[in-house]
Amino acid sequence: MRKHWKLLLPALLLLLLAAGFLIYASVYYHADETALAALESEGAVRVSRTDYGWFFDGPSERDALIFYPGAKVEAAAYAPLLRELAGSGMDVLLAEMPLRFAVFGMNKADGLLDRYDYDAWYVGGHSLGGAVAANYAAAHPERLRGVILFAAYPTKELDDSLLLLSVYGSEDGVLRPDRVEAGRAFAPKDYCECVIEGGNHAQFGSYGPQSGDGEAQISPAEQWRQTVEAILAHTR
Repeated sequence: MRKHWKLLLPALLLLLLAAGFLIYASVYYHADETALAALESEGAVRVSRTDYGWFFDGPSERDALIFYPGAKVEAAAYAPLLRELAGSGMDVLLAEMPLRFAVFGMNKADGLLDRYDYDAWYVGGHSLGGAVAANYAAAHPERLRGVILFAAYPTKELDDSLLLLSVYGSEDGVLRPDRVEAGRAFAPKDYCECVIEGGNHAQFGSYGPQSGDGEAQISPAEQWRQTVEAILAHTR
């Protein structure tokens, strides 16, 4: 009997860990009403539901961003920011991730790069999603023009053929300054940081307050506007 328990114990432990993680992942930040409203096509931006997530199709025929959501955040929560970016000249492919963790879908950009025809491709994302997108870029620099990080940092060296834009809020209580500092060692030569004064971590999306975050001193709309402005300034 003891031998059987010794054989079963590792499997039981793995099962318990898996069950615990699934319970943990099932509690997540939901897209709010503002985000859901931004999923409607309006003006120059056509928003489409796709098999990979959402496609924000604006007037651009040249530039596109593949966006990885933050951990435990519903992908649709980023719709207001991404629709504004698409309307300003950079189309966006919003990739939904397994269990809402980008670490389980790092290579999701592969199929998307082959599906659409753009001159310049960027990958990026929010928080953990941004770090995972940067890892993808580190492994596939030849397919990309650059990386755009929203309250995130790279953890692997990025090729100097890429550009890197890092945008984060001055009131971010989730992003660790020491990690940002460490991430600078992996940045390519074309590297720019943009600190949004008064912005925080959660307001890159639209899903309500986030645990541990600082209190924003500007509105979400103003944070989105400044973020889009920084992206266009550095990628043009």
